[in-house]
Amino acid sequence: MIRRRPPDPLPRFYRWRTNIVQAPLFFCYTGLCGSCSLFASLWDKSGSLQHRIAQTWARGCVRISGALLTVLGAENLHKHSVAVYAANHTSYMDTPVIFSTLPFQFRILAKKELWTMPFIGWHLNRSGQIPIDTANPNATVSSLGAAVRALRSGMPLFVFPEGSRTPDGTVQPFLAGAAFLAIRAQVPLIPIALTGVYDLLPIHTRHFYPGEIIMSVGEPISTKGLTVRQTDELNAQLRQAVERLRQEASATILDVSGTSSAVSTS
Repeated sequence: MIRRRPPDPLPRFYRWRTNIVQAPLFFCYTGLCGSCSLFASLWDKSGSLQHRIAQTWARGCVRISGALLTVLGAENLHKHSVAVYAANHTSYMDTPVIFSTLPFQFRILAKKELWTMPFIGWHLNRSGQIPIDTANPNATVSSLGAAVRALRSGMPLFVFPEGSRTPDGTVQPFLAGAAFLAIRAQVPLIPIALTGVYDLLPIHTRHFYPGEIIMSVGEPISTKGLTVRQTDELNAQLRQAVERLRQEASATILDVSGTSSAVSTS
């Protein structure tokens, strides 16, 4: 069945359902899980328990949204113990999708503005996530250094190379941070494409329009032997891989037969 873009204005049913049921559940559940994470941080120095709480939060948020989440290429998540994972950024729901599907502990490199949000920001700070201030070059360099150290210590890293959410659902230009980090740490770069999440909760909206969403995981891109001078080349390769995965996932959504090797996580 063809995935329809959200109508403008959104039908009253979707707006009322979000306002009366989904939004209150979402915020209450976020507050509960955020409080549990904050409490766990008092003794959980490794962040493992806080990460499991974040995964529980994320899966609950996806269910509350009413979306049907499917993962394609899940086998590529198990090929390397340490890697940089990079995905297109389409919606505020991208983060719950990522946390609900990646089956291991990782650190996320994200804009420092998220650290100011109640509960979510508290979790990010106490669980060792890495803020990046794109407006301050010195702070950016420091953040990238912390990210490289995390990778070299054996901790996978997740990045949104676009830096901010897409305004129209298309893949925007990639910043070179993900490629740079993968080369500096000499770890694989794994492309991820999120499809349908933009339609679930587009930018500048606050109402859910649930449907099928897909997270597609591509083949790892090796960085062995690459130098930082090849960062732009690797970054272009990453963006091409994400765009290709997104197009393939869109074709899957349009497949009326509904047959695929996808793994449903809902």
